[in-house]
Amino acid sequence: MGKGNATIAFFHIYTIGNMLIGTQQIIPVENGDDIIIETGKLAKQADGSVVIKQGKTMLLAAVVSNKEAKEGIDFLPLTVEYREKFAATGKYPGGYFKREARPTDGEILTARLIDRALRPLFPDDYHADTQMVVNLISSDRETQPDALACLAASAAIAVSDLPFAGPISEVRVGRLNGEFIINPTLAQMEELDLDIMVGATAENIMMVEGEMKEVSEQDMLDAIKFAHDEIKRHCAAQVELASKIEKAKEKREYEHEVNDADLEKAVHEFCYDKCYEIAASASAKHDRSDAFKALRDSFLETLPEEEQDEKKPLVSKYFHKTEKKAMRDMVLATGKRLDGRGTTDIRPIWCEVDYLPGTHGSAIFTRGETQSLTTVTLGTKLDEQTVDGAFHQGSEKFLLHYNFPPFSTGEARPIRGVSRREIGHGNLALRALKTMIPTDETNPYTVRVVSDILESNGSSSMATVCAGTLALMDAGVKLKKPVSGIAMGLIMDNEDKYAILSDILGDEDHLGDMDFKVTGTEDGITACQMDIKVDGLSYEVMEKALLQAKEGRMHILGKMVETMSEPRADYKPHVPRIETIWIDKDQIGAVIGPGGKVIQEIQAKTETTITITEEGDKGRVDIACDNKEGMDAAMSWVKGIVAKPEVGEVYLGKVKNIVAFGAFIEILPGKEGLLHVSEIDWKRIENVEDVLKTGEEIKVKLIEVDAKSGKLRLSRKVLIPRPERPEKTAS
Repeated sequence: MGKGNATIAFFHIYTIGNMLIGTQQIIPVENGDDIIIETGKLAKQADGSVVIKQGKTMLLAAVVSNKEAKEGIDFLPLTVEYREKFAATGKYPGGYFKREARPTDGEILTARLIDRALRPLFPDDYHADTQMVVNLISSDRETQPDALACLAASAAIAVSDLPFAGPISEVRVGRLNGEFIINPTLAQMEELDLDIMVGATAENIMMVEGEMKEVSEQDMLDAIKFAHDEIKRHCAAQVELASKIEKAKEKREYEHEVNDADLEKAVHEFCYDKCYEIAASASAKHDRSDAFKALRDSFLETLPEEEQDEKKPLVSKYFHKTEKKAMRDMVLATGKRLDGRGTTDIRPIWCEVDYLPGTHGSAIFTRGETQSLTTVTLGTKLDEQTVDGAFHQGSEKFLLHYNFPPFSTGEARPIRGVSRREIGHGNLALRALKTMIPTDETNPYTVRVVSDILESNGSSSMATVCAGTLALMDAGVKLKKPVSGIAMGLIMDNEDKYAILSDILGDEDHLGDMDFKVTGTEDGITACQMDIKVDGLSYEVMEKALLQAKEGRMHILGKMVETMSEPRADYKPHVPRIETIWIDKDQIGAVIGPGGKVIQEIQAKTETTITITEEGDKGRVDIACDNKEGMDAAMSWVKGIVAKPEVGEVYLGKVKNIVAFGAFIEILPGKEGLLHVSEIDWKRIENVEDVLKTGEEIKVKLIEVDAKSGKLRLSRKVLIPRPERPEKTAS
């Protein structure tokens, strides 16, 4: 298939005899392999399934949705699973069982990218259990599967009978040497200064997430527009494919809600004015929540007692709609928000560093009712996280973990491991900070940042970025520049009537139309995440939100640097020090020793941790220790092992073994030479053991290195004054 920019994709139907075995839609790709969407060949019992191919990379997406909704469900129970099969790259899974187990963080993050783009496009009244499964089933190890995963998911829905306001697609945009490229290969990723995923329908941007190296707001907007042009082609191809699939021509009918127009009207008339009053009262989060709950309950009490339990779910639903409308109307009419702030105002901020003296670094960042207590731990290469997936392999020196305990929102519920939300929020904060972490000799450590959210009322991931910056500087990590973050919201009635909100509350996120998180330094954006809940958000509104976000970021950054403006000059006393020595590659074996005997002995006797890595034709030896004496001893030991004996040098050696013809003396760790019996003393030695003892230390001089064997010849007698010869007596 030829390459090109054609917006009309190619279409094929494949048969064997009279049997239909598949339908394909081909999307031409410039400077790369065409994207092929195939359906009707695999997983035909699913409601919709497709295989996406690009080169040797293939993804299978299948969607199934129940015909009926469960009783009492008033939301869409959508689950999205993304898995990478190890066989796709010819690998075995690790671990004892040798099979794919729980999803990796990378798989969870890709599943979240798909979920966030799809979920808003299902009808509000569609409540059937729905599952989307996307599997990587073949890979060329260069085409990045996450950039094709949402296209696969949307195409599976497009060829089904599910109601959906799509199609949709996602693409990755990178900037390489000043030029935007769509879906860069894995090899190109290291050279990018901008890497974002954009999800959109043919008409509207729905989701953006990515990281940048301090780019401008305009650069980011240009990248989004560039992505959208490509996404429009993907959407057109899905529409064309669906038009050829009989099942997709008529979407299923459903009735998942029971409504009562009279009850809805009654709730609105009774509650709207009071909701507006509560929204305008500038109250705290829990006070406001209690007031809304009391109002809802007071309406319930107006109903006959025998109807209250039966109608409570509908009342809650209609009350939520009334609460949402009242809050939005209040913001648009007055420019004031739930806590009394104006649209551009930032909540009060206070910060503190070195709060936890036993840690390597710590900080508290509190903004309004959102608080992060963040710690930093500095480790060695042994603490790096190993990444061993089907597609990605390697190790990570910078880790960031985000924890969201129930008490942070005043809830009591079981903690069942790390949630997908926690993984997603932690990844966003990691991307915000990682380009500011030095990767040269100024930072020899593996760095772990842990953010524990102690209070939450909106934008806890951005609090993590701010607290992480302060904790890193408190730990003495030579952060290139401090990073701050802000979450922006939107209340939109139409394109002419809207309000952009800086530093949003949790309720403003929940009841609003946009959650747009932006992080950066004073010189540009380092990461972003945007989810949009409305159709038709213009680039003009997006640009205003970005510029307003910049003002907010700078304000927050100013508050942070008042607390700590630059990293500590030195690490804290209890931080393990790491020193590095470079050795020749062929000397690595000598430092390690047979079966690791030498390096283990050094670590045990000096109480250090030593790691060795090959870098080009050199070996890098990192020695970590929390006391200077141990560090010096280990460093001297290693230097001794790799030192090259020089003829003419005098060494303090240790007698290792005595033989009839002399003794073997260790002059440097692992390097022994022969002290021949004739070189022990000027006088004749009959029995070596009469002069030397095993373990004794003596000074010797290296007098020869054999050119062929490399064996060392030592002498002790040359360091002893030669006795005068007795004078001969006249006869």
